[in-house]
Amino acid sequence: MPLRKESIMDQKENKEEQFQAVIDGTENIKPKKKKEEKKGLKYELLDLVKTFVICFVCIFLLTNFVVKPVRVDGRSMDPTLEDGEIGLMNVFSAKFQDIERFDVVVVYNEEKKENWVKRVIGLPGDTLYAKDDVVYVNGMPIEEPYLDNAYANQIRRHGNNFTEDFPKRTLKDNEYFLMGDNRIVSYDSRRVGPFKREDIRGKDVYVLFPFNKIKMVRNGGAE
Repeated sequence: MPLRKESIMDQKENKEEQFQAVIDGTENIKPKKKKEEKKGLKYELLDLVKTFVICFVCIFLLTNFVVKPVRVDGRSMDPTLEDGEIGLMNVFSAKFQDIERFDVVVVYNEEKKENWVKRVIGLPGDTLYAKDDVVYVNGMPIEEPYLDNAYANQIRRHGNNFTEDFPKRTLKDNEYFLMGDNRIVSYDSRRVGPFKREDIRGKDVYVLFPFNKIKMVRNGGAE
């Protein structure tokens, strides 16, 4: 029995529709992939931004509350710290721990607009003065083993004091009297007066360069 023309046409249309459906399905996949690619790129950018922000916050916290780089400029702290040495100062200790006598600190000088590395000699409430090459704190001479005695004796043999005399001075609350270990060249509290607690930016110095002089400088001397 011959097929009806309408049946043949219907089958043809069905095949065309199926074929078109396949094509449509394929075409629908492409935009989906593009959308997924865009979505993936968006997440990658977000991850990059998050990483940058986290790194920035870590660096900010590290340099403001933990450590900061410091460079020794000059010979005022010889022999404890030498000119050109580079290291890190402990910001955390300076902010949250007590400042003690003989601590090596990094202090900000407002007049010069620069950081100095000095040693704490006088604390709030102390009365101190120097006479005949000896520093007295609250009426008692202090021992200073961190000084370069060989160099100091050379200065004395020429008729000069290594630590020149300075008059008696009583420190107020929140005042610290700082001096360099190389008394002959150090520009310190003997010239500019005492420093306030908030002027002290770092405590202890960790020398990292030169590599043959790596050391930790803290209360009393170098380790």
